[in-house]
Amino acid sequence: MPLSAEVLIALLGGDLARARRLAGIALTEYFASTSMHWLWQLRLDQMTADPSSRPWLVRAGVDERTGEVVGHAGFHGPPDDHGMVEVGYSVDPRLRRRGYARAMLRALIDEARNAPAVTTVRASISPTNEASLATIAGFGFVPVGEQWDERDGRELVFELSRRSF
Repeated sequence: MPLSAEVLIALLGGDLARARRLAGIALTEYFASTSMHWLWQLRLDQMTADPSSRPWLVRAGVDERTGEVVGHAGFHGPPDDHGMVEVGYSVDPRLRRRGYARAMLRALIDEARNAPAVTTVRASISPTNEASLATIAGFGFVPVGEQWDERDGRELVFELSRRSF
């Protein structure tokens, strides 16, 4: 379920009720937490700078069976000049260890598969984030190096090529 700029603005303003109305779904307190503000601001800035990037950026993850909002997922942006997109996803802490991260990752890979411009899906993960490392296991991601992230520090970089989708 895509999240609009208006939803992100409401979340940044601490107005969860408005964000829920605008999104048309029951976003959880997790979405309104101040720990998420950096991400909503980043995505809002991206949408403002390039409105065509909006469909790639952020959406709520919803359990298809129950309709419950379980987290968020999206790409860090549209495909770059080489056809690479990077995945990002997070599950509401109270709902973790139920397979939702794998389901969101699977949906993102499926979306990439259906986008002709995408040739590579990337995941960058802290070497200490065992849960995320376990999440990508079994999807065919290959380690391709490391990078330094200003926010998260050292990250391991994994890629999945189109022929492995």
